[in-house]
Amino acid sequence: MIYGAAGYTGGMVAEHARAAGLSLVLAGRDQSRAALEAKAARLGAETRIFDVNNAEAVGTALEDVAVLLNAAGPFASTAEPLMVSAIHCGVHYLDFSAELVTYCRALALDAQARAVGVMLLPGSGGSVAMLGSLAGHVVARAVAPRQINVALHVAGGMSKGSAISAQQKVVSQTLRLVDGQLASGSPEDVRDFDFGRGLKSSFPVTLPDLLTIHHATGVADIDTFVHVSSNAFPTGDVSNLAAGPSAKERDENRYQAAIEVTDADGTVLRALLDTVNGYTFTAIAAAEAARRVLNGEGKPGFQTPAGLFGHGFAASIADTRITDLESSPA
Repeated sequence: MIYGAAGYTGGMVAEHARAAGLSLVLAGRDQSRAALEAKAARLGAETRIFDVNNAEAVGTALEDVAVLLNAAGPFASTAEPLMVSAIHCGVHYLDFSAELVTYCRALALDAQARAVGVMLLPGSGGSVAMLGSLAGHVVARAVAPRQINVALHVAGGMSKGSAISAQQKVVSQTLRLVDGQLASGSPEDVRDFDFGRGLKSSFPVTLPDLLTIHHATGVADIDTFVHVSSNAFPTGDVSNLAAGPSAKERDENRYQAAIEVTDADGTVLRALLDTVNGYTFTAIAAAEAARRVLNGEGKPGFQTPAGLFGHGFAASIADTRITDLESSPA
């Protein structure tokens, strides 16, 4: 089941899931009924309408579902009730949230999920799948990694849903991971990263990767940064935005990520990731994650894509490449 399949990214996930031969149920809120039914008719899928806050309705809708992919943002509003219902119904839960609160709630629900054999996999696409794979790749080269600095280059326009979520400022504080705990950081700690075309100024930002990379690698000190190309973040009234970037705009705006992993002896290991546009990557990655879980690759409790599928996961999605760079000696 894809909840939020009438949305921009959810709709793309549905297309990829159908192309992969998955049996689909398209679900969403009542106001999305017409769009859902039109898409379902075209894809040969069933539709179900329910409110995530109506636990009884969610339970009824999930009765014959094995995997639930939540594509309905803002995830701060939809993730927790759907995770709780998924645990109660014995259904594996996936999403592609970029909101830290989603991951905090998933971690808080970890024991309950494990007790009933349910998996919670937020971040099945987006930065969590990208940066987690990049971090896992470089950490595997290190002897005793102790610090990770990772930056994402965001290019191209945003979808309306992403813009609304961003404007809600789910996390207004700049956070970093210190000794395995979230701690305050300074928004002034701007750093330069080379994404393959020279140094770009990148600002510290609170990403869920602070938790997911730590969970997958065990590295306890992590800082996350973002470099945003011009016009990537909209201003003003986002209600007038188009649903999302066109296929042409996505093709013209690839994403990159850069990482520095400091080893115990002070050696700094570096690598770059280059991939398709973030929306394209997310749609393909989420559909592929769901396919793998349906094929038995799930594990109970809170999981990350790189931890579950291995750090080669991102490289299996579309045109994604990780390039190792020369290390800096201690």
